[in-house]
Parts: sequence; structure tokens; C-alpha cells
Amino acid sequence: MKKNLNGKIATIFGVLLVCLYGIFGLPKGITGSAILSAISERIHLGLDLQGGAHLVLQVVVQDAVNAETDNIVARIQQDFATAKLTGTPTKLDPANPQIITITGTDPAKANNVHDELVDRYGTEYDITGGGTNNTWKLTMKPSVLTALQSKTVDQAIDTINDRVNKLGVSEPTIQKYGLGDNQILLELPGISDPEQVRTIINASSRLEVHEVAGNAQGYASEQEALASLGGTVPPDQEILSGDSQDSASGGPDRFFLLKRVSIVGGQDFRDASAMGTNDQGKQGVNFVLTNAGGEKFYDYTSAHIGSYMAIVLGDRVKNVAVIQGAIRDNGQIAGQFSKAQIDALSFTLRTGALPARINPIEERTVGASLGTDSIKHGVIAAVAGMLAVMVFMLIYYRGSGINADLALFLNLVILLGFMGYSHAVLTLPGIAGVILTIGMGVDSNVLIFERIREEMRAGKGPAQAVDQGFAHAWITIVDTHVTTVVSAAILFMFGTGPVKGFATTLVFGLIANLFTAVFVSRVIFDSHVNHKLIGQKLSI
Repeated sequence: MKKNLNGKIATIFGVLLVCLYGIFGLPKGITGSAILSAISERIHLGLDLQGGAHLVLQVVVQDAVNAETDNIVARIQQDFATAKLTGTPTKLDPANPQIITITGTDPAKANNVHDELVDRYGTEYDITGGGTNNTWKLTMKPSVLTALQSKTVDQAIDTINDRVNKLGVSEPTIQKYGLGDNQILLELPGISDPEQVRTIINASSRLEVHEVAGNAQGYASEQEALASLGGTVPPDQEILSGDSQDSASGGPDRFFLLKRVSIVGGQDFRDASAMGTNDQGKQGVNFVLTNAGGEKFYDYTSAHIGSYMAIVLGDRVKNVAVIQGAIRDNGQIAGQFSKAQIDALSFTLRTGALPARINPIEERTVGASLGTDSIKHGVIAAVAGMLAVMVFMLIYYRGSGINADLALFLNLVILLGFMGYSHAVLTLPGIAGVILTIGMGVDSNVLIFERIREEMRAGKGPAQAVDQGFAHAWITIVDTHVTTVVSAAILFMFGTGPVKGFATTLVFGLIANLFTAVFVSRVIFDSHVNHKLIGQKLSI
């Protein structure tokens, strides 16, 4: 009895057309260059094929811990003042910024101090102390410290990702790297200039607005600034160097005394653009704050009209200005900036400030010529392997080998179609995954064909042998493919760029192979059996 295969054949041609569109899209011509251009728009090449920059970055998470505990120190001072308690919070050990020490508390109010600290900070800090020395210690809980460090790395990844996307880099890889070392892997295909990469990474300047605590004109030296404080910097203040009024002509730095906690910081800025020269002949940028940052800035400036605030960029004071009126979400940063500094500052504000310093610990570039050679040799290997397999199938399985070869060709088309639709990145290990997929496709056909041979040796006719061959072989094929897909999924989750490329092509190839080996090959066999005469043997 002949089978009606029209629906199945239509399904195969439909899948083929959809996958061809995924590979080529709508080419702008039929020339070789137009077709290659269409393919390159759909299937992107990885770093090892296209060339580019590879970096491993170390996030200095201690910066974020320092900033967090600086804010806590300021909050404790405010809370103590509100509760009419005495005590001086400070961080005594620079190597352990997660520890805050409070000295000078009133022994008679030890219970009040304890209750105040536990109520406000007990969920995030372990609180110990009191007793005869009137000293309290707040130690950030390990779980909170770990969460803060992880959050810092995540924020750094998001910020770098925003910056790279604004540069138009195609298919970058930006992800955590290493095992708990607070490292980031950065791969930028098409970027071969290390200096350009360093510019992207080093655009991490600390940009904040601080209240000026001392002389708005600054001090001639750090010693002079210290002398104005009696020789000791209070824990809620800091001394930073900055540009003098004649810094553009090479004048000496000035030293400014600022409140340690910023009024607004990098995360509060939403947008920025270069401004023209103002009435004082200075240049700078116009900035826009976020809604939350604007409200915070408005509250501060409206309550401190006539006071001075400092613009801090890269741990240097770039400008000191008097607050002449309330400012909400728009403002200007003006000073003795060069055009390069204005461009860098605008870029930093638009993409957000990094939460901590980033130190490159590994840097490597892959030349485009090496990538071209990799593509050439990889394609040659894939084509040679596929041709060798196809010839073997034709010789060993005779007419049925044509069936296997058609299925292998369709397998490759479906695989590339998947990659085109998903915009997956093709890497050199990914080409290896394609070759491995070809091998597994052959393996599936061998299982089916050998089973069909066994059924025919048992005296069954072509139609029955095909039915029984597929019925007994497909469970084994599905089992082997599922276990390999699980292994490839683990590689994808925990691997880096090239390893992910291998896992991606392997998974797509295995899914395509299930379709071609179990469905397409069966349809071809059934169509061939439909056209055979009674008693005619199957060429296998």
C-alpha cells in the first residue's frame, strides 16, 4: 500500500525555504559578493574569526565597599545627632573597609546607642562593643558583603555593555569570568586597536558633586589644608587636589576640603552633551539628572543657596561653583576642559559611571588576517569532511547513500538557518561543532540503515524493513542526542565565548539532525518504496 507523502514533502520544502531565508535573507543581488554580504549580515563571526580584542578585567570591589561604608558613616552621624547621642564613627583599617568603629560614646547611654544601631543597621551589620571602653564595632555581614561585591560586578558589566553598544561593536561578549575572582571577560570582535579598548575601559572616572567644607578657593598645599583642620581630617571629610584658576596655563594644583559623601553621583546622571564657550571663556557639558537624582539635587541646592559645591572627576576637583539658585534636573559643568576631556566626560555621563575601578589583568588582540586564515581552513575542513562522508555513504550503502547525503545537506542548511535567525556568533570551535554534527548525522543514518539491513536479511520486504528499521532505531537516536544536548547546554552555561560557540552549533546541529534523520530520511525512503515494483529489492 502506497503512502500519501504530499503533506510531509511540503513540510520539508517549507523548512528548507525558511532556513534558506534565515541564512541569506533577501540578497541585494545574485553576485558572489552580494550573497556573501547577505550571509555576513545574518551570521556573525566571533573574535577568533573576525579578529578583535580579548581582555580579562579585575573589578576592584573594595571601592564599592568603601563608598557604601562612607555613606553609612555619614548616616550614623546624622542618626546620632537626631537622637542626641555622642560618638564618632570612622573606618580605622583601610584594608577592611567593611568595619566601622564608633568611639567616644557616653557610657550612661550605652543602651540607647545599642538600640539605635541595632534598629537601623542590625540587618546588614554585626554589632559588638560597648562596655568600659565605650567603643562599638559594626562589621558588614558576610552575606551582605558578598551580595554587594556581586552587585558591583553586575553593575560594571551593565555599564561596560552600555558603552560598548554605543560604540557599535557587533556581538560583543561581556560576562563574569573566573571562579569568584570578581573578573570580567570582554571580547570585542572587529576592534583591533588596544588603545581604543583601553579608552572604553578607562572611561570609569568617578564623577560626583560634593559639598565644599573648607575654603572654596582651595589651599596651596595639602599641609595647609590639614592645618585648617587642626592636623586631622574628620571621618566625614576628605582632601582632594584640583585645578587652579590658571591650570590651563600650567598653574599649580590647589587642594580642596570636601564632604566625603556626594550630593549626586554617576548613577544620578541620565544624559550629557557638549556645550559652547560660556561668558567666562570656559567650556564643559550640559547634563540631565534622573528623576530621583533631580529631586535629591533640588532638595540640597534649594537649602544651600550661597554655598559652594565641587565637581569631582577622576578623584580631582574640576570646578567649584556657588549655588545661586535651586537646581533640579538640568545643569552645566564648566571649567578648563580640553575637547578630549569634554568628549570623555559626556560619554561617561551618558553611559553611567562604573561602580568601581577596573584593572585590565590580561589583554590580547587577534588580527583580522589570522581570522581570515581560520575561516579558510575551517571551511575547508568542514567541506572536506562532509564530502568524504558523502562519498563513503554512497559507496557503502549504494542507492540509499543518496538518501543520507540529502539528509546531511539539509541538516547543514537547517543548522545555518537556526544561527541566522538567532544571530548566534560563529567561532572556530563552532565550525568544529558543525563538523561534529556532520559526524553524528552520519552515525544516526548508519544506525537506521544497519537496522533496515537486518530486517531485510530476516526476509522482510522493502516497505516492512523500512518501517521496522526506523521503529527500532529512532529511540536510540533520540537518547544519544538528548544526552549530548545536555552536555552542550552545560558548556554553554559555564563556558566563555569560543566554548559557547561550539555548544551553540552543536545544539542547533543536533536538533536539525533529529529532524533530518528521523523525519526527512523516512520520507525519502517511503517515497522510494512507493515507486518500486513488487519484488524489487532496496539498494542498501
